[in-house]
Formats: sequence, C-alpha cells, structure tokens
Amino acid sequence: MRARQSAGSLERDAEAIDHLVREGQFQRAFSLVAGFSALLSGLEVTYEHYKGSYSQRVMYSPVLASGALFGAGVAGAVSGRAARSVLPLVSAITVVDGLVGFTFHLRGVARKPGGWRIPVMNVVMGPPVFAPLLFAISGYIGLVASLLRRADDQAPQHAAPPRRPSWARLLPKWVGAEEQVIAQEVREGRFQRQLAVAAAASALLSGLEALYSHYKSNFRYGAQWTPILLTPPMVAAGVGAAWSRPIARTALPLVSGLALIDGGIGFLYHVRGIGRRPGGFKMPVYNLLYGPPVFAPLLFSASGFLGLLASLLRREE
Repeated sequence: MRARQSAGSLERDAEAIDHLVREGQFQRAFSLVAGFSALLSGLEVTYEHYKGSYSQRVMYSPVLASGALFGAGVAGAVSGRAARSVLPLVSAITVVDGLVGFTFHLRGVARKPGGWRIPVMNVVMGPPVFAPLLFAISGYIGLVASLLRRADDQAPQHAAPPRRPSWARLLPKWVGAEEQVIAQEVREGRFQRQLAVAAAASALLSGLEALYSHYKSNFRYGAQWTPILLTPPMVAAGVGAAWSRPIARTALPLVSGLALIDGGIGFLYHVRGIGRRPGGFKMPVYNLLYGPPVFAPLLFSASGFLGLLASLLRREE
C-alpha cells in the first residue's frame, strides 16, 4: 500500500513538473541552473587561467563574471524582481565576455609557433578554443531564465509580457519586435526549437573540448571515447528536434539522457584521476590544477540536461 502511495505521489510530482515546464513557469529552477553552470565554468576558467599566470588582465573577467552570474542566478531564484533586472544584465555581460574570450583564444592559437598552419598541434596545446563559448552558454541560460514565469504566477497564458527595459528601446524597430515575440514565446514555454539547438551547440563545444583534452592523454582509457562518440548523435538530435516534433519527443530525450549519465560518470573518472596523481587528495590544489579538468564532464552533462528540458517544452508558434 505504501509503495503504491509513493508511486502515486511521484507520478503526481512528475506531472506537476511537466506542467510547469510546458507553461514556462520554472524561472526559479532555471535561474539556479544558470548560476551553477556559470560556477562550474568559472571554476574551470579560474585554474586554467592560473596556469597561464593571468598574464593578461582580461583573463580575470570570466572569473568575475562567473561569480556575478552565480550570485545573480541565486538571487533570481529567490526574487522575481532580481530575475527580471539583475539576472538579464549579468547574463548579457557573460555572453559578451564569452565571445570576447573566444577571440582571445583564437589569437592565442595564432601566436603559437606555426600558428594556424599547424592547427592540430596548436589547438591541442594552446588555449582551449571553445571553452569561452561554453561559458557564454551560461549567460544564454540566464537570459532565458529572466524571461520565464514563476511557478506561482497565475497570469493568463497569452498575457502581455512585462514592460521592456529602457535599454531595449534603443534597438531598431524590427529587432525590438522580434525580441518581443521571442520573449512572449519563452514566457509561454514555447521555445523547444531554440533550446534544442542550444543543447546541440553545447554538446558540440563540450565534445570538441573532450576530443583534444583526451587526445593529450592519448586516449589512455576506452571510456575517454564515450563523450566523443555521443557528441554527433546529440548534435543530430538537437538540430533534428528543431524541425521535427517526433525527434524532439523520442531521439532527443534518449540521447540527452545518455549524455547526462556519461558526464556524471566522466566526473567520477576525473575525480579518480586526481586521486591517482602523486600526492592524490593530500595535494588537492596542485593536482586540481595539473590533473584532469574535474568539472569539464559536468558541462557535458549540462548539455544533456538542456536536451531533456527541451524535449518537455512546447514548440514555437
């Protein structure tokens, strides 16, 4: 009897969550997702740039932005006002910072001996080219979260979106009109195509990062191939979901679930790799800096999470 009651309770909870997601009423949860994804990316950036001795002041910018977005994400989960004001501002700064960082990393590869004439060597041994774009995706998540509704918001489904911020009035009219349409679709939970493509982009960037990171260790373990092998189907499912509802309902959640699990397993492997280094966990700072990037697999898991979430959403009109 208790087992049946427990199963019934879980089923009701699952239905409630599905309803909130489909109606775009999960602002609190998605604000936290934005904050914690920024925290993971920021921790990766902190020790990667430490290895580069923070030779340029701009290398501090993603560290500061990640901390700010983490704080804004938590604030957005607590306060609707913060979610509509502070969160989109910090998220936009994070997106810009990620794009700027991408150009700096491209320049860093070009400045290595041989530059882009020997791309395999310099991309593998140079700065991680796609890491800043992964960081920018955290900002994208924050921007989406700022447009969602909260679980206790009982406004009609087709209610007008909140008043646009003053800075948005500086945009050209056609951009402003498109921005209003997108905002309304997000508030109603109708952005399946958009989020599916974002999941595909995140998986592609994470997969490329895993490819040359694992290439450095000569693919010592067979498990190192799993994120590389999962990346193409994850990208195909995400892009396919943008034009096919059946793919969004079947292939996307299946592949996304595998990516989520694979990232979690990869995190355990990376933790074990740190423990196996000389000194192990007795020298945590040194081995975190020079061991396997411990949080990178969780970013691949985040791609899977975005894909699962996209599979629950409704499609744009």
